[in-house]
Amino acid sequence: MNISLFNLVLSFAAALALHEAGHFLAALICRVPVSGAGFGWGPKLFGFRAKEVDYQIRALPIGAYIKMDMSALQRRPLLQQLFVLLAGVAVNFALAAIAWGTFFGTLNLILAVGNLFPLYQQDGWKSLMVISRRVFQRASPIVEWSFTLSAAVIGLILVSRLLFIST
Repeated sequence: MNISLFNLVLSFAAALALHEAGHFLAALICRVPVSGAGFGWGPKLFGFRAKEVDYQIRALPIGAYIKMDMSALQRRPLLQQLFVLLAGVAVNFALAAIAWGTFFGTLNLILAVGNLFPLYQQDGWKSLMVISRRVFQRASPIVEWSFTLSAAVIGLILVSRLLFIST
C-alpha cells in the first residue's frame, strides 16, 4: 500500500474528527451537555462559539476531543453512558466497513480496536470504569487501577516482543 504523507494526515484527521463527531452526536441524543469540541494539540490556531459549544483547531493535527458535562453523563442510565462512550468506536467500525480495503478503512479499524483496549482514558477504559462503578455501586480504586495496569503491562509486552524478537 503506497501512502503519501498527505493521505496519512488527511485520513488520520478525518478518522479522528468523525470519531469525536460520534461522541458528540450520541451526547446530544442522550441530552448530555457538550461545552467544547477540538481538533489537535498545542496552541489554538482558530476557534469560534456556536450554540453554547466552543470549537477549536489547534496547531498539531494529533488527537481530538469532546468536552461534555461528565456529571450529567454519569446521571444517565448505564446504557446511555455506554452509548456515548462507545459511539466514536462504532463510527470508526462503520467507516472501516464502508472503506474496506483502503488505507482509510484500515486506519479506522486500527483506531476502533485500539480504543476498545482498556488503556487509560481510551473509550474501552472509560466503559469498564462505568460498568465497574455500577457493579460495585461506587468507585473502586483497586479495580480501576487493575484495569489500567493490566492493559499497560499487556501493551508493554506486545511492544517489547515486536522490538526485541530476533528474525
